[in-house]
Amino acid sequence: MGVAILDVDGTLIDTNYQHALAWFRAFARHDVVLPVWRIHRHIGMGGDQLVKALAGEAAERELGDAIREDETGVYGKMIGEVRAMEGARELIVELGDRGHRVVIATSAKPEELEHYLEMLDARELADGWTSSKDVKATKPEPDLVQAALEKVGARPEDAVMVGDTPWDVEAAKRAGVGTIAVLTGGFAREELLDAGAIAVFESVAELRRELERTALG
Repeated sequence: MGVAILDVDGTLIDTNYQHALAWFRAFARHDVVLPVWRIHRHIGMGGDQLVKALAGEAAERELGDAIREDETGVYGKMIGEVRAMEGARELIVELGDRGHRVVIATSAKPEELEHYLEMLDARELADGWTSSKDVKATKPEPDLVQAALEKVGARPEDAVMVGDTPWDVEAAKRAGVGTIAVLTGGFAREELLDAGAIAVFESVAELRRELERTALG
């Protein structure tokens, strides 16, 4: 029996562009104006690292907590706009039917996680899930993947991650877990493969159709 660790933002739920816009607005409130495309390139990286990566150490030191708090508030007003990816719930069902334990892995706030679990109607389907309360350092650090493994008492060699950004792939790699990537986060196939993804599919719907020829088959 294997373990499927499923990323949420950009993989199961279509949120990446709302998050990019929320970060843009949060930075702008503090007179830090960044091109949205640059912000998008860092979506998937945790907020504890994103401010420094985009705006530098001084911005992190002086404004980091305030920007993160503003992003949470701005995104909270947009969360009603996000939708589950086509085939997301069906993938969870299929993985369970194949005997895999499924962990829904996110460093989102607990209230955001609850919203996503409700959208997916996944509380009875998943074997566990994570939130920001379970991690100290976010992607590309391995904490989230390690926390997901701990939820079901699994070893890295028994698990496969499904994610949508190079940050997902890197975090899983640091935890000793391979990643099947999807293109729904807005990153190119080549970028995901270069990061170390073991396979890339257009979407979770395509992944489900092709599951038999993957490590989760």
